[in-house]
Amino acid sequence: MSVLDLFRLDGEVAVVTGGAQGLGEQMCIGLAEAGASVVVADLNLEKAQKVVEHLRTLGVSALAVKVDVTKKAEVEAMVQKTVEHFGKVDVLVACAGVGQWMKAEDMPEEDWKRVLDINLNGVFFACQAAGREMIKRRKGSIITISSMSGIIVNTPQAQAHYNASKAAVIMLTKSLAAEWAPYNVRVNTIAPGYMETQLVADLLKERPEYGELWKKLTPMGRLGRPEEIKGPCVFLASPASSYLTGSVLVMDGGYTIW
Repeated sequence: MSVLDLFRLDGEVAVVTGGAQGLGEQMCIGLAEAGASVVVADLNLEKAQKVVEHLRTLGVSALAVKVDVTKKAEVEAMVQKTVEHFGKVDVLVACAGVGQWMKAEDMPEEDWKRVLDINLNGVFFACQAAGREMIKRRKGSIITISSMSGIIVNTPQAQAHYNASKAAVIMLTKSLAAEWAPYNVRVNTIAPGYMETQLVADLLKERPEYGELWKKLTPMGRLGRPEEIKGPCVFLASPASSYLTGSVLVMDGGYTIW
């Protein structure tokens, strides 16, 4: 097998939560381009179906599933539907997440709980449900999407709840990696920096000057392009990363170097 063959995912089945837009959509495309069948799981079923239509033009099978990742029963049903349709789950990308700027002293209880519920509980529910299927088959790769915000405190915006949720995802990833390594189930996380997603664009409407400051603080001098996450995702999903588990792959243009 050549080194390029190690990155192929032909015959594999991947589930991507939050797959209807942004980084999730790009990872769906990357996995499909590598040959995987893809389940696009998202709260917005209409957008998920549009992504599926595109993936099918790449010559792979794809399925759209509506899911609220904060509801454990819906996440379990998503995995069950995947198994019923494709017979297995080889790869999970737990990408669904939200961001918000809010000073800690002003943060309402419901905002704290919402961010933690989606960004942490939703990741755990997805990992748990997919992990059970992978453990049965003693094979699988789970990729969580954390953030450089789980490693550093961002400036100048205040987002204690977001940072805490992403730091927790990193530790959850390492914990699951340790527990599931005996079953040949690998668990790694991608920690993006500032990316040109709709989520970031919406936040920057409040303070557009932050974008220029972020670029100055990033050695590469720019924000990341959403499609740049495809490579790291395929790498962690594929046999090319067969000896990696519990790893944090930081892709931030060098922001955390300082």
